[in-house]
Amino acid sequence: MVVLEAAGVKKVYGERGNVHLALKNIDLQISTGEFVGIMGPSGAGKSTLLNVLSTIDFPTGGYIKINDKNIMNLSENELARFRREQLGFIFQDFNLLDTLTAKENIALPLALSSIPAKEIESRIERISELLGIEKILDQYPYELSGGQQQRTAAARAIITNPSLIFADEPTGALDSKSAYNLLQTLSVLNEKENATILMVTHDAYAASFCKRVLVIKDGVIFTEIYKGEQSRKQFFQSIIDILATLGGGGHHDII
Repeated sequence: MVVLEAAGVKKVYGERGNVHLALKNIDLQISTGEFVGIMGPSGAGKSTLLNVLSTIDFPTGGYIKINDKNIMNLSENELARFRREQLGFIFQDFNLLDTLTAKENIALPLALSSIPAKEIESRIERISELLGIEKILDQYPYELSGGQQQRTAAARAIITNPSLIFADEPTGALDSKSAYNLLQTLSVLNEKENATILMVTHDAYAASFCKRVLVIKDGVIFTEIYKGEQSRKQFFQSIIDILATLGGGGHHDII
């Protein structure tokens, strides 16, 4: 089933003599259970694409459908509800509320949707066990490591059973061990929960956890790389090879 469909998506910044075409006629589809990465050089348009696909920003042209619903036709209130109920977000800076415990942060989207307390408890128990954070639920964000905060943010993103999870450079602020743990977490969500994930990253190592990688250059999809039957190490090398043709890419030792 197609979860996200974009056709002819453009994004223009500026006006008259000072126009920058950030996205040029982007077409893409993402199906249920896919783990898709978006890569490209700095300024290629990858964050702009994530922003318009995730309803944070609006395209200048084209259309975007999520679950067959044209998100550009929704009112502001409808969009806020749609975003809360259908989408999950994992950001580089976690965006956890310091005055709430990890458990309360995870529960927040459900509480806003008036989900019964018993159902909230049940979901938190299952997700926190899946992500290995059961023992830190009563702690506040400032008491947690970066990796623990990021897994708490991941739990909050998945707790609503969203149709699509958007991850924007989720490993950017993490050390290599925490980054590996988070990427493993996303893989678990994808494999065991059939979560559909779209992740922007500049790092080939992070992208090697995906099943498909879109490489953007100058506002267009330059190429796509499929993992297929490759090992993660082989897929990592395939990504590095493609990035080398673009003039660089993130290097990591593969674990």
